[in-house]
Amino acid sequence: MKIGIVCYPTFGGSGVVATELGMALAKKGNHVHFITYKQPVRLDFISNDIHFHEVFVEEYPLFQFQPYELALSSKMVEVVLAHKLEILHVHYAIPHAYAAYMAKQMLKEKGIDIKVVTTLHGTDITLVGSHPNYKTAVEFSINNSDVVTTVSESLKKDTLRLFNIRKDIKVIHNFIDFEKYPEIHSEECQRGNIASDNERIISHISNLRPVKRAKDVIKIFYKIQQEIPSKLLLVGEGPDREIIENLAKELGIIDKILFLGNSNEVNKLLCYSDLFLLPSETESFGLAALEAMAARTPVISTNSGGLPEVNIQGVTGFLSNVGDTDEMAKNGIFILKDEETLQQFKQNALEQAKQFSMQNVLPSYKEVYREVVADCC
Repeated sequence: MKIGIVCYPTFGGSGVVATELGMALAKKGNHVHFITYKQPVRLDFISNDIHFHEVFVEEYPLFQFQPYELALSSKMVEVVLAHKLEILHVHYAIPHAYAAYMAKQMLKEKGIDIKVVTTLHGTDITLVGSHPNYKTAVEFSINNSDVVTTVSESLKKDTLRLFNIRKDIKVIHNFIDFEKYPEIHSEECQRGNIASDNERIISHISNLRPVKRAKDVIKIFYKIQQEIPSKLLLVGEGPDREIIENLAKELGIIDKILFLGNSNEVNKLLCYSDLFLLPSETESFGLAALEAMAARTPVISTNSGGLPEVNIQGVTGFLSNVGDTDEMAKNGIFILKDEETLQQFKQNALEQAKQFSMQNVLPSYKEVYREVVADCC
């Protein structure tokens, strides 16, 4: 099968999932074409079955804002025609689903009925898509897709609540490629490079936007380390980086925090971790939590969005109301203070993560593709 994948090429969850999906499909013998403005960060190789097509946006002084949607839809048409694609799988409603609709109409005039699968990931619906300036276009794009999927039951409910949707929405959860999470032995992990033998290692991974509530990460860690000697690994970059650094300095714990920036080796960094913090305002699914659990790391998170579908209360970690840093810290201490308890939570986290293995989820996407191509042919 020949599939075009359109996504944001960033460290965010939608780009990660789209890239991992494309690479997995290529391993199964499909021809996958990524169409975006730069090579996706998780796309670590190009082969005969994996191709990358860069979308260029020319600078025209006539436009105050350069028309990326126009360039993207034109590039989609170009790639479909040149490589005889059967499906365009677009991740994120704005601008990708809208651009795909325009590409579909242009191709229809050439006698080609390209099928469009749209996967909704979260903020494209709950924040951007529901904004009055975009809502009509998002609703139209979703209803004119051939198939629509979401990454959680929670996001499906939000989509149906916020928009007048006439399409059936299929829930296909995010996934983990366990081949990238081999069992790492203690001598390979070398925790001593980060923490002393008596210290626990706590981690957080995000794009440090306000919705991730990184300040709460610092507050939770501050309370935990008062009772349990700990270090904090912070992975990611974003607008709140300076804010949380200043807070850590005010609290006198800056020397206990390692700011690691963006990384393509999240799986290797998580091998150090005893506890993962995700106090987000909202998460459509919580891919970062799943990645942590795949590395045997229990999770302290909020109970918002799709997180309860991933993190099981009292089993793989704990869930709390948004902003309740006292309870989150208390639950973190409960997990960390006793070695036997910690090891049980670690094992539970791994077992839960296995339910979201690529092996379990990939067939659902392949079935969607087979359905739309069968409708066409």
